[in-house]
Amino acid sequence: MMRINILTIFPEMFSGPIQESILRIAQERGLVEIRISNLRDYTTDRHQVTDDYQYGGGAGMVMKPEPWFRGVRALSQGSKPKVILLSPQGRRFDQKAANELAQQEHLLLLCGRYKDVDERVRLNLADEELSIGDYILSGGELAAMVVMDSVVRLLPGVLSDMDSALGDSFQSGLLDHPHYTRPPEFEKLNVPEILLSGNHEAVRRWRRKEALRRTLERRPELLESQEKTEEDETLLRELSKEREGGVKG
Repeated sequence: MMRINILTIFPEMFSGPIQESILRIAQERGLVEIRISNLRDYTTDRHQVTDDYQYGGGAGMVMKPEPWFRGVRALSQGSKPKVILLSPQGRRFDQKAANELAQQEHLLLLCGRYKDVDERVRLNLADEELSIGDYILSGGELAAMVVMDSVVRLLPGVLSDMDSALGDSFQSGLLDHPHYTRPPEFEKLNVPEILLSGNHEAVRRWRRKEALRRTLERRPELLESQEKTEEDETLLRELSKEREGGVKG
């Protein structure tokens, strides 16, 4: 069972997400244990202060090191968690990172706030910093929720159909192919005939081609690092010819 600890000054923000959908199911099945801890519980003053003015001057408050060190040490007893600081300066969180974290037994997510956390926290407590994108949030809580949801759904037994997760966008390095369901015709909009053909090999090839098409159109940079099969190269040539001729398959 995976264990996830989250250290934050706003623990109430997590009460909804961890009680719904995939995170709720994973906990009910005994596949993950999620504990939310209040950083203020690890302060020693009566006002439970977690931030202070920064040395050298400048706008914005900085989160004090003492509560973080006490909190991480307390939550690490009996275990050696992978400690992650959610930070806009961190490595970009992607599906590869999600797969890596899903192999861990214990994650400890640190949710910073205000201008920044004291640099001693970053240098001496965090094993890694992660960012969910090139934009600024009010704190690390929403980022922690994103990371947690993305990782937990990869744990064996969480999803009833693991093939669903393995076929998601980015899992294979490409964006996912289009999906359709009933009815086959809706307001004169039809499901592609090939998906109704019953020809499994033709459907598989169509899906791969459409995944390549969508990636090429929307996120072409993903193809640069993608290891391509001989079939992929053939499909990409077909797509190139279609684009030149203005044809869409």
